[in-house]
Amino acid sequence: MSSLVNPKQNPLLRLLTFAARRGALLLAVCIFVGALVPPLAATVRPVITPLVFAMMTLVFLRVDLEGTLGHLRRPGRVAVIAVVQMILSPILMALLVEPLGLDQGITAGLVIFAAGCAATSSPAFARLVGLDADLSLVVSLLTTVLVPLTAPPLVAWLAGVDLAIGTGAFMLRLLLVIGLPALISLAMRRLMGPDRILRSGAAVDGTLVLLLVGYGLGVMDGLSARLAADPAWVAIAIAAAFLANYGLNVITTLALWPLGARPAATAGLMAGNRNMALFLAVLPAGADPRVALFFGLCQFPLFLSPFLLRPLYQRLARRA
Repeated sequence: MSSLVNPKQNPLLRLLTFAARRGALLLAVCIFVGALVPPLAATVRPVITPLVFAMMTLVFLRVDLEGTLGHLRRPGRVAVIAVVQMILSPILMALLVEPLGLDQGITAGLVIFAAGCAATSSPAFARLVGLDADLSLVVSLLTTVLVPLTAPPLVAWLAGVDLAIGTGAFMLRLLLVIGLPALISLAMRRLMGPDRILRSGAAVDGTLVLLLVGYGLGVMDGLSARLAADPAWVAIAIAAAFLANYGLNVITTLALWPLGARPAATAGLMAGNRNMALFLAVLPAGADPRVALFFGLCQFPLFLSPFLLRPLYQRLARRA
Protein backbone atom coordinates (compact mmCIF):
# COMPACT_ATOMS: atom_id res chain seq x y z
CA MET A 1 0.00 0.00 0.00
CA SER A 2 2.83 2.40 0.78
CA SER A 3 4.13 2.05 -2.78
CA LEU A 4 0.98 3.80 -3.99
CA VAL A 5 1.95 7.02 -2.22
CA ASN A 6 5.73 6.72 -2.24
CA PRO A 7 7.18 8.08 -5.50
CA LYS A 8 10.44 6.20 -4.92
CA GLN A 9 8.59 2.87 -5.14
CA ASN A 10 5.88 3.68 -7.69
CA PRO A 11 7.07 4.37 -11.28
CA LEU A 12 3.75 5.93 -12.30
CA LEU A 13 3.83 8.30 -9.36
CA ARG A 14 7.43 9.18 -10.21
CA LEU A 15 6.32 10.09 -13.73
CA LEU A 16 3.42 12.22 -12.47
CA THR A 17 5.61 13.95 -9.91
CA PHE A 18 8.16 14.71 -12.61
CA ALA A 19 5.40 16.09 -14.86
CA ALA A 20 4.14 18.32 -12.04
CA ARG A 21 7.65 19.60 -11.32
CA ARG A 22 8.56 20.18 -14.99
CA GLY A 23 5.12 21.19 -16.24
CA ALA A 24 6.18 24.55 -17.68
CA LEU A 25 8.92 22.95 -19.77
CA LEU A 26 6.67 20.11 -20.96
CA LEU A 27 4.01 22.56 -22.14
CA ALA A 28 6.60 24.63 -23.98
CA VAL A 29 7.93 21.55 -25.76
CA CYS A 30 4.56 19.98 -26.64
CA ILE A 31 3.36 22.95 -28.68
CA PHE A 32 6.39 22.69 -30.99
CA VAL A 33 6.12 18.90 -31.20
CA GLY A 34 2.49 19.23 -32.25
CA ALA A 35 3.40 21.71 -34.99
CA LEU A 36 6.41 19.77 -36.26
CA VAL A 37 4.96 16.23 -36.08
CA PRO A 38 1.60 16.46 -37.93
CA PRO A 39 0.66 12.74 -37.62
CA LEU A 40 0.92 12.95 -33.81
CA ALA A 41 -1.22 16.10 -33.69
CA ALA A 42 -3.79 14.51 -36.01
CA THR A 43 -3.95 11.41 -33.79
CA VAL A 44 -4.63 13.44 -30.64
CA ARG A 45 -7.07 15.94 -32.19
CA PRO A 46 -10.19 13.69 -31.97
CA VAL A 47 -9.82 13.30 -28.19
CA ILE A 48 -9.50 17.01 -27.36
CA THR A 49 -13.01 17.20 -25.87
CA PRO A 50 -12.46 14.23 -23.49
CA LEU A 51 -9.10 15.76 -22.52
CA VAL A 52 -10.78 19.05 -21.65
CA PHE A 53 -13.48 17.19 -19.70
CA ALA A 54 -10.88 15.28 -17.65
CA MET A 55 -8.80 18.43 -17.20
CA MET A 56 -11.74 20.39 -15.78
CA THR A 57 -12.58 17.53 -13.41
CA LEU A 58 -9.05 17.62 -11.97
CA VAL A 59 -9.08 21.44 -11.82
CA PHE A 60 -12.22 21.31 -9.68
CA LEU A 61 -10.75 18.51 -7.56
CA ARG A 62 -7.57 20.48 -6.90
CA VAL A 63 -9.07 23.86 -6.01
CA ASP A 64 -9.41 25.00 -2.42
CA LEU A 65 -13.16 25.22 -1.84
CA GLU A 66 -12.74 27.60 1.07
CA GLY A 67 -10.49 29.85 -1.00
CA THR A 68 -12.97 29.79 -3.90
CA LEU A 69 -15.84 30.71 -1.59
CA GLY A 70 -13.67 33.50 -0.19
CA HIS A 71 -13.44 35.05 -3.66
CA LEU A 72 -17.20 34.70 -4.13
CA ARG A 73 -17.67 36.66 -0.91
CA ARG A 74 -15.79 39.54 -2.59
CA PRO A 75 -17.86 39.94 -5.77
CA GLY A 76 -16.66 43.50 -6.36
CA ARG A 77 -13.10 42.41 -7.08
CA VAL A 78 -14.24 39.59 -9.37
CA ALA A 79 -16.57 41.99 -11.21
CA VAL A 80 -13.78 44.54 -11.77
CA ILE A 81 -11.51 41.87 -13.26
CA ALA A 82 -14.33 40.63 -15.51
CA VAL A 83 -15.13 44.14 -16.78
CA VAL A 84 -11.47 44.81 -17.58
CA GLN A 85 -11.17 41.52 -19.46
CA MET A 86 -14.50 41.46 -21.31
CA ILE A 87 -15.19 45.15 -22.03
CA LEU A 88 -12.11 47.32 -21.71
CA SER A 89 -9.61 44.88 -23.29
CA PRO A 90 -11.28 44.65 -26.74
CA ILE A 91 -11.84 48.42 -26.86
CA LEU A 92 -8.20 49.06 -25.99
CA MET A 93 -7.04 46.45 -28.51
CA ALA A 94 -9.10 48.03 -31.31
CA LEU A 95 -7.69 51.47 -30.53
CA LEU A 96 -4.13 50.13 -30.57
CA VAL A 97 -4.26 48.02 -33.75
CA GLU A 98 -6.40 50.21 -36.00
CA PRO A 99 -3.62 52.72 -36.81
CA LEU A 100 -1.06 49.97 -37.51
CA GLY A 101 -2.43 48.94 -40.90
CA LEU A 102 -2.05 45.22 -40.22
CA ASP A 103 -3.55 42.49 -42.37
CA GLN A 104 -7.32 42.43 -41.84
CA GLY A 105 -7.26 38.81 -40.69
CA ILE A 106 -4.76 39.67 -37.94
CA THR A 107 -6.59 42.87 -36.98
CA ALA A 108 -9.93 41.12 -36.62
CA GLY A 109 -8.28 38.20 -34.84
CA LEU A 110 -6.67 40.50 -32.29
CA VAL A 111 -9.95 42.23 -31.44
CA ILE A 112 -11.84 38.93 -31.18
CA PHE A 113 -9.02 37.52 -29.04
CA ALA A 114 -9.28 40.45 -26.62
CA ALA A 115 -13.06 40.00 -26.38
CA GLY A 116 -12.78 36.33 -25.42
CA CYS A 117 -13.36 34.73 -22.04
CA ALA A 118 -10.48 33.47 -19.94
CA ALA A 119 -9.29 30.01 -21.00
CA THR A 120 -10.84 27.20 -18.99
CA SER A 121 -7.30 25.94 -18.45
CA SER A 122 -6.42 29.18 -16.62
CA PRO A 123 -6.61 27.60 -13.13
CA ALA A 124 -4.14 24.91 -14.23
CA PHE A 125 -1.75 27.51 -15.66
CA ALA A 126 -2.12 29.65 -12.53
CA ARG A 127 -1.18 26.69 -10.34
CA LEU A 128 1.83 25.93 -12.55
CA VAL A 129 3.28 29.42 -12.08
CA GLY A 130 2.35 29.93 -8.42
CA LEU A 131 -0.58 32.32 -8.84
CA ASP A 132 -4.12 32.17 -7.43
CA ALA A 133 -5.81 29.17 -9.06
CA ASP A 134 -9.01 29.71 -7.05
CA LEU A 135 -9.46 33.30 -8.26
CA SER A 136 -8.62 32.13 -11.78
CA LEU A 137 -11.35 29.47 -11.60
CA VAL A 138 -14.01 31.94 -10.44
CA VAL A 139 -13.16 34.55 -13.10
CA SER A 140 -12.79 32.02 -15.93
CA LEU A 141 -16.22 30.55 -15.16
CA LEU A 142 -17.83 33.98 -14.89
CA THR A 143 -16.33 35.28 -18.13
CA THR A 144 -17.24 32.05 -19.93
CA VAL A 145 -20.88 32.54 -18.94
CA LEU A 146 -20.81 36.22 -19.97
CA VAL A 147 -19.03 35.92 -23.33
CA PRO A 148 -22.17 35.14 -25.42
CA LEU A 149 -23.63 38.42 -24.14
CA THR A 150 -20.59 40.69 -24.41
CA ALA A 151 -18.45 39.44 -27.32
CA PRO A 152 -20.93 39.51 -30.28
CA PRO A 153 -21.92 43.21 -30.00
CA LEU A 154 -18.39 44.36 -29.18
CA VAL A 155 -16.77 42.39 -32.02
CA ALA A 156 -19.44 43.54 -34.50
CA TRP A 157 -18.84 47.16 -33.47
CA LEU A 158 -15.04 47.07 -33.26
CA ALA A 159 -14.10 44.55 -35.99
CA GLY A 160 -17.20 44.20 -38.18
CA VAL A 161 -17.42 40.43 -37.63
CA ASP A 162 -20.75 38.79 -36.81
CA LEU A 163 -20.29 36.17 -34.08
CA ALA A 164 -23.47 34.11 -33.98
CA ILE A 165 -23.09 32.59 -30.53
CA GLY A 166 -26.33 30.74 -29.78
CA THR A 167 -26.90 31.25 -26.07
CA GLY A 168 -29.01 28.12 -25.53
CA ALA A 169 -26.65 25.72 -27.31
CA PHE A 170 -23.67 27.39 -25.70
CA MET A 171 -25.11 27.01 -22.19
CA LEU A 172 -25.79 23.32 -22.85
CA ARG A 173 -22.20 22.83 -23.95
CA LEU A 174 -21.05 24.75 -20.88
CA LEU A 175 -23.09 22.47 -18.65
CA LEU A 176 -21.49 19.37 -20.18
CA VAL A 177 -17.89 20.64 -20.19
CA ILE A 178 -17.92 22.46 -16.83
CA GLY A 179 -21.03 21.50 -14.84
CA LEU A 180 -20.60 17.74 -15.12
CA PRO A 181 -16.88 17.78 -14.20
CA ALA A 182 -17.76 19.91 -11.16
CA LEU A 183 -20.28 17.29 -10.00
CA ILE A 184 -17.82 14.44 -10.58
CA SER A 185 -15.11 16.27 -8.61
CA LEU A 186 -17.51 16.78 -5.69
CA ALA A 187 -18.27 13.05 -5.68
CA MET A 188 -14.54 12.27 -5.75
CA ARG A 189 -13.97 14.64 -2.83
CA ARG A 190 -16.54 12.78 -0.74
CA LEU A 191 -15.05 9.39 -1.61
CA MET A 192 -11.39 10.36 -1.14
CA GLY A 193 -11.62 12.77 1.76
CA PRO A 194 -9.54 15.94 2.21
CA ASP A 195 -6.44 14.21 3.61
CA ARG A 196 -6.12 11.79 0.72
CA ILE A 197 -6.68 14.59 -1.81
CA LEU A 198 -3.92 16.60 -0.14
CA ARG A 199 -1.50 13.65 -0.23
CA SER A 200 -2.32 13.06 -3.90
CA GLY A 201 -1.65 16.68 -4.87
CA ALA A 202 1.52 16.00 -6.87
CA ALA A 203 -0.10 13.10 -8.74
CA VAL A 204 -3.17 15.18 -9.61
CA ASP A 205 -1.02 18.10 -10.77
CA GLY A 206 1.15 15.77 -12.87
CA THR A 207 -1.91 14.20 -14.49
CA LEU A 208 -3.25 17.68 -15.21
CA VAL A 209 0.02 18.63 -16.91
CA LEU A 210 -0.09 15.51 -19.10
CA LEU A 211 -3.68 16.30 -20.10
CA LEU A 212 -2.59 19.82 -21.04
CA VAL A 213 0.27 18.35 -23.07
CA GLY A 214 -2.23 16.20 -24.98
CA TYR A 215 -4.44 19.23 -25.57
CA GLY A 216 -1.45 21.25 -26.80
CA LEU A 217 -0.54 18.52 -29.27
CA GLY A 218 -4.09 18.22 -30.60
CA VAL A 219 -4.74 21.92 -31.21
CA MET A 220 -1.69 22.05 -33.49
CA ASP A 221 -3.32 19.69 -36.00
CA GLY A 222 -3.09 21.12 -39.52
CA LEU A 223 -0.86 24.01 -38.54
CA SER A 224 2.29 22.75 -40.28
CA ALA A 225 0.62 22.89 -43.71
CA ARG A 226 -0.52 26.43 -43.05
CA LEU A 227 2.97 27.40 -41.92
CA ALA A 228 4.42 26.16 -45.22
CA ALA A 229 1.78 27.95 -47.30
CA ASP A 230 2.54 31.52 -46.14
CA PRO A 231 5.52 31.68 -43.76
CA ALA A 232 5.86 35.49 -43.87
CA TRP A 233 2.25 36.06 -42.84
CA VAL A 234 2.54 33.39 -40.15
CA ALA A 235 5.65 35.06 -38.72
CA ILE A 236 3.83 38.41 -38.44
CA ALA A 237 0.76 36.72 -36.95
CA ILE A 238 2.84 34.85 -34.33
CA ALA A 239 4.55 38.12 -33.34
CA ALA A 240 1.12 39.78 -33.03
CA ALA A 241 -0.16 36.87 -30.92
CA PHE A 242 2.78 37.16 -28.52
CA LEU A 243 2.39 40.93 -28.24
CA ALA A 244 -1.36 40.58 -27.64
CA ASN A 245 -0.97 37.88 -25.00
CA TYR A 246 1.88 39.39 -23.03
CA GLY A 247 0.79 42.98 -23.70
CA LEU A 248 -2.67 42.39 -22.22
CA ASN A 249 -0.98 40.51 -19.39
CA VAL A 250 1.23 43.48 -18.46
CA ILE A 251 -1.45 46.16 -18.99
CA THR A 252 -4.05 44.28 -16.94
CA THR A 253 -1.59 43.56 -14.14
CA LEU A 254 -0.61 47.23 -13.90
CA ALA A 255 -4.22 48.46 -14.16
CA LEU A 256 -5.37 46.14 -11.37
CA TRP A 257 -2.29 46.52 -9.17
CA PRO A 258 -4.37 48.28 -6.44
CA LEU A 259 -6.11 44.92 -5.88
CA GLY A 260 -2.77 43.46 -4.75
CA ALA A 261 0.21 41.97 -6.53
CA ARG A 262 -1.03 38.36 -6.64
CA PRO A 263 -4.65 39.05 -7.74
CA ALA A 264 -3.39 41.55 -10.33
CA ALA A 265 -0.85 39.09 -11.74
CA THR A 266 -3.52 36.36 -11.82
CA ALA A 267 -5.85 38.68 -13.72
CA GLY A 268 -2.99 39.49 -16.10
CA LEU A 269 -2.40 35.81 -16.79
CA MET A 270 -6.08 35.34 -17.64
CA ALA A 271 -6.14 38.49 -19.80
CA GLY A 272 -3.42 37.02 -21.98
CA ASN A 273 -4.76 33.46 -22.07
CA ARG A 274 -8.16 33.48 -23.82
CA ASN A 275 -10.45 30.67 -24.95
CA MET A 276 -10.22 30.70 -28.75
CA ALA A 277 -11.89 27.31 -29.25
CA LEU A 278 -15.32 28.91 -28.71
CA PHE A 279 -14.79 31.46 -31.48
CA LEU A 280 -13.49 28.83 -33.90
CA ALA A 281 -16.88 27.13 -33.62
CA VAL A 282 -18.95 30.27 -34.32
CA LEU A 283 -16.96 32.15 -36.99
CA PRO A 284 -19.31 32.86 -39.93
CA ALA A 285 -18.71 30.99 -43.19
CA GLY A 286 -17.72 34.20 -44.94
CA ALA A 287 -15.12 35.20 -42.35
CA ASP A 288 -11.51 35.64 -43.41
CA PRO A 289 -9.92 32.15 -43.02
CA ARG A 290 -6.79 33.82 -41.69
CA VAL A 291 -8.74 34.76 -38.54
CA ALA A 292 -9.09 31.07 -37.66
CA LEU A 293 -5.41 30.53 -38.43
CA PHE A 294 -4.53 33.39 -36.11
CA PHE A 295 -6.50 31.71 -33.31
CA GLY A 296 -4.39 28.59 -33.76
CA LEU A 297 -1.19 30.61 -33.58
CA CYS A 298 -2.39 32.14 -30.29
CA GLN A 299 -1.67 28.77 -28.69
CA PHE A 300 2.08 29.43 -28.91
CA PRO A 301 2.24 32.29 -26.38
CA LEU A 302 -0.40 30.56 -24.23
CA PHE A 303 1.57 27.33 -23.83
CA LEU A 304 4.92 29.10 -23.57
CA SER A 305 3.73 31.54 -20.89
CA PRO A 306 4.38 29.23 -17.90
CA PHE A 307 7.95 28.57 -19.09
CA LEU A 308 8.77 32.17 -20.06
CA LEU A 309 6.95 34.09 -17.34
CA ARG A 310 7.10 31.75 -14.34
CA PRO A 311 10.13 33.49 -12.72
CA LEU A 312 8.34 36.84 -12.90
CA TYR A 313 5.11 35.41 -11.49
CA GLN A 314 6.99 33.74 -8.66
CA ARG A 315 8.72 37.00 -7.80
CA LEU A 316 5.35 38.77 -7.69
CA ALA A 317 3.88 35.98 -5.56
CA ARG A 318 6.75 36.25 -3.06
CA ARG A 319 6.27 40.00 -2.93
CA ALA A 320 2.57 39.49 -2.25
